Amino acid sequence: MAEFTGTTGDDGITRCTWCLASPLYTHYHDTEWGFPVDDDTRLYEKLCLEGFQAGLSWLTILNKRENFRAAFAGFDMDVVAAFTDDDVQRLLGDAGIIRHRGKIEAAINNARRAREMREREGSLGAFFWRYAPDVASTGEDVPALTPESTALSKELKRRGWKFVGPTTVYAHMQSMGLVNDHAPGCVTRPLAEQARRAFTVPQ
Repeated sequence: MAEFTGTTGDDGITRCTWCLASPLYTHYHDTEWGFPVDDDTRLYEKLCLEGFQAGLSWLTILNKRENFRAAFAGFDMDVVAAFTDDDVQRLLGDAGIIRHRGKIEAAINNARRAREMREREGSLGAFFWRYAPDVASTGEDVPALTPESTALSKELKRRGWKFVGPTTVYAHMQSMGLVNDHAPGCVTRPLAEQARRAFTVPQ
């Protein structure tokens, strides 16, 4: 368990402490993290980026996110699914991203698996949101993984996805709003919760 705490910044606003390292981090926290997402491209992109983040800080990924989007065709899964060995070599030579062969190949593999999921389930959103927990998070003692993320990770692996361990999957669930783990007192927590209440879970 990790205790998520809130800190009041120089602007007098209380936010999750983890987001105060840079303005980019703060903007991501205020506008994206914890807000519900059902768009397939964003769900695929974020799971890829969570895989690239393994062993690194999320701020490193945020700083390179636009480079990743350019390198991976905006994370259009249909385009990435058609990437070849030549594309792998191109990506390994791209200093703007994380040049890790296993992670690059996983992103390509996962584009192919995402297309299969879309065909089978109707959308990635319809599949991922089945694993949203029934009990709302308190935002206090935040786990590194949950029974839901473990179950989702296991099913993704069974379907051939790569770099989708339960901790990576839980980070994806947090960021895509399947759970609201903003700290108590964080200005964004009620905004994310309001967005979740207005959100229609994809079927």
